[in-house]
Amino acid sequence: MSEVLLKIEDLKVSIEGKKILQGVNLTIKRGEIHALMGPNGSGKSTLAYILMGHPKYQVTDGKVWYKGEDLLALSPDERAKKGLFLAFQYPVPIPGVTVTNFLRSALKSVRGQDIPAREFLKMLKENMKLLEIEEIFSSRYINDGFSGGEKKRHEILQMAVLKPEMAVMDETDSGLDIDALKIVANGVNRLMNENMGVLLITHYQRILNYIQPHFVHVLIDGQIALSGGKELALELESKGYDWLDQEVEHLAASALEAE
Repeated sequence: MSEVLLKIEDLKVSIEGKKILQGVNLTIKRGEIHALMGPNGSGKSTLAYILMGHPKYQVTDGKVWYKGEDLLALSPDERAKKGLFLAFQYPVPIPGVTVTNFLRSALKSVRGQDIPAREFLKMLKENMKLLEIEEIFSSRYINDGFSGGEKKRHEILQMAVLKPEMAVMDETDSGLDIDALKIVANGVNRLMNENMGVLLITHYQRILNYIQPHFVHVLIDGQIALSGGKELALELESKGYDWLDQEVEHLAASALEAE
């Protein structure tokens, strides 16, 4: 049986006194890809930020366990060093810092030791080739003048270099055309392995055509309203979130009758 990598128990989160997450429960094992869907404002990105330790959000109740350890007790850099990774929905530009220097510094921080330049450059070129990124990209400043597709490919390149155990991907498909989406999805699929877990946060079903999830969860008003297999995403695509409200009410009524 696969080891539990991430376990979220009754997580409640607020920002500036406003309740966002209202009791989220989710378990991800090694080797599993979980898709988290939901309408705008449902709390999807809030969950991603909380997992990485964003100081703007306050956990008011609940627990998050990562590899059996209390994740909420760790600082953001400690979480990263233990193999937790966040791909941002809106990666920010960092003028003056090249992709190469950034990735080497990030890898040194995560490993706790430097890596020889020749060894690092060899690994970087191999991963760039894997993700269909031209070598000149490595000398550019991070996200400075990047297209939407280049920004997201850089996020996946970070993933390839850092080799996280748990990757949280916050709407990685946002702003991508179909060609860029396929390249990014292929990169994720190539990096996925039996020791890794992925939480893929998305608003639309289309990325799930290329990254096949083992489980799909739907977040509504700060709670996971329904979970299922990849067919659940297809139903949402064709029927919309209004259908989900009716489905949840039906399931609740059936549960009451069973009692």
